Amino acid sequence: MDYSHSLDEAGEYAQLSLALMDDQRITPHPNNFTVWYNYFSGAHPELKRTLDVLLNSSLALSEARNEQIYRKFCASPYDAVPLHIMAGKMEVELGAILAVLEKAGHGTAAYEKTLEATSGALDRAEHLDLDALRPLVSRLLAETRSMVEQSQQLERQLTESANRIGQLTEELESARRDAMTDALTGLANRKLFDSLLRQSVLDSIESREPLALLFVDVDHFKRFNDTYGHAVGDQVLRLLARMLQRNIRGQDSACRFGGEEFAVILPQTDLDNAVKVAEAIRKQVAGKSIVQRKSGDRLGQITVSIGVAVLALGEPLRQFVERADQALYLAKRLGRNRVVSEAELERRDVAVVP
Repeated sequence: MDYSHSLDEAGEYAQLSLALMDDQRITPHPNNFTVWYNYFSGAHPELKRTLDVLLNSSLALSEARNEQIYRKFCASPYDAVPLHIMAGKMEVELGAILAVLEKAGHGTAAYEKTLEATSGALDRAEHLDLDALRPLVSRLLAETRSMVEQSQQLERQLTESANRIGQLTEELESARRDAMTDALTGLANRKLFDSLLRQSVLDSIESREPLALLFVDVDHFKRFNDTYGHAVGDQVLRLLARMLQRNIRGQDSACRFGGEEFAVILPQTDLDNAVKVAEAIRKQVAGKSIVQRKSGDRLGQITVSIGVAVLALGEPLRQFVERADQALYLAKRLGRNRVVSEAELERRDVAVVP
């Protein structure tokens, strides 16, 4: 989230948030406050639309519902990972390993005592007859066999614990990927987009390299979806995701921003080169035909509109995003299936309000 509000604005949003939470008897802890601060600031339009529906309905704004809203719109990409569960499992496995090592330590100490006793007796062997020596040797043999068995058991237990910890690590990584990935397209999701864009802006400021942002939207997607069904609509979105991935470099990031809208973050890319990337995406998408999987029927072509902006020195993150968004919607107003850059906004005197 971008919180580039003035002191007066932030104070107003905070007061409105606390007043509403008090009126609705919502506990004003940090997560709930974040939800309603973003509602009144208008920083997250999807969150605002969702809460407006709830406010205009008879549904109670319960703690559980507030938590759902926070998780969906405000949490970081890593908040969805069940860390407390994973940490508990890890703690159990580490406890088991420590118990095994402690047991092995006791066994080693006992074996050392047996060796010392046997060694001392052997030093005095000239005073011992065979009958006296035989029990010492038998005890040493028994203790050695026991130690070998303990060592083998220790190895098995440590191997099993290592395997379980490896599995838990894989589960944690999988949960982390799920939290950051759009399930339909496999691209970064909105939460990860917010995180990546903030980091990219910081990197751009530090390196003084340009940073470009593309907003890509499927033209007439709703009509296409309503005509041919959601399965075909999903096929269209997956196709666009593949086209985006084919046209970006390793340092770039393609994300599903929401619905049929996508975003591409292009570090170290100026406006001219960003427009070239956008044109390559637009042409490749327009050159593809959608085919219904079951029947093989051709359903026609899809096109996309793309808005392009480049980060200006010292501007708020929100203004950067809004400029790319306005370029996208200008592309749609001009007839769709086209790329419009922020330069076109300036020529047409389209202002971006901070």
